[in-house]
Amino acid sequence: MTSMPHVAFLGTGIMGAPMARHIAQAGYPVAVWNRTPDKARPLAEFGAEIAPSAAQAVSGADIVIFMVTSGQAANQILFADGGAADHIKAGAIVVMMSSIAVDIAHTQAARLRERGIGYVDAPVSGGEKGAINKALAIMAGGSEDDIAAVSAVLGVLGRVTHIGPAGTGQLAKLANQIIVAGTITLIAEAFTLAERGGADPARVRQALTGGFADSVILQQHGLRMIERRFAPGGDAINQVKDLDAAASIAEELHLTLPTTERVADLFRAMVAAGDGGLDHSGILLHIERINGLPGHDAEERKHS
Repeated sequence: MTSMPHVAFLGTGIMGAPMARHIAQAGYPVAVWNRTPDKARPLAEFGAEIAPSAAQAVSGADIVIFMVTSGQAANQILFADGGAADHIKAGAIVVMMSSIAVDIAHTQAARLRERGIGYVDAPVSGGEKGAINKALAIMAGGSEDDIAAVSAVLGVLGRVTHIGPAGTGQLAKLANQIIVAGTITLIAEAFTLAERGGADPARVRQALTGGFADSVILQQHGLRMIERRFAPGGDAINQVKDLDAAASIAEELHLTLPTTERVADLFRAMVAAGDGGLDHSGILLHIERINGLPGHDAEERKHS
């Protein structure tokens, strides 16, 4: 592989757009594609080639990065009749940065390996802010050789940790999502308790900073709750998707995860109430709703 491999980047949404931009700005030749072309076009300003199809984006690429909504969406792009897999050259490496089910990662890796194509599953944590600031935590699963081949490109986006073989990156991401969902929910409950008791949640958050309860989630999502900004970075629908994936793996491993199950129920109820498109920090609105507390959730949903 050359010192500056050709990169194809598929999926230029909230996370993918800044990620593709950083790779282009680092000097890599990049072809980008998105189902909604308007989301890809602004990247031309940074030197990216705007491909009219996924097949054309991947043609000749050394590294093919996916940042799409689901494993099913990735499979459709890769393996449908005339799909991208038919146009990826042998010796290239697919890097699946979307959060997908572990079994789908295993299947994708096997199917691509049959074609002589490498595979790394590399989901990320850090959200939109991490993508913008090149500060993503990247959890990579794959062979030592494949990880080494893509590490320079992924290093443009954040910190890469090699977890183990293909599929283990997704397992690490599920562990991350369990922690994130649980922590966001507990912060929402803590702020609700504090405010109901007469304390200012903003000052509570300030007081907790630097203590054992402090976290990136308290700082970032706690601030969203205080400012009641619920336009999605990571939406509740995708939070449910990840928690369902964790539940599926837990069942396969004959594990019971009682707290995770309860948190998943709360997010499912939030989605059922019509708030699935809000940021997952919007669980605050659901906690307020089930407690019958007055709020401005209808207006907040309108402007989110």
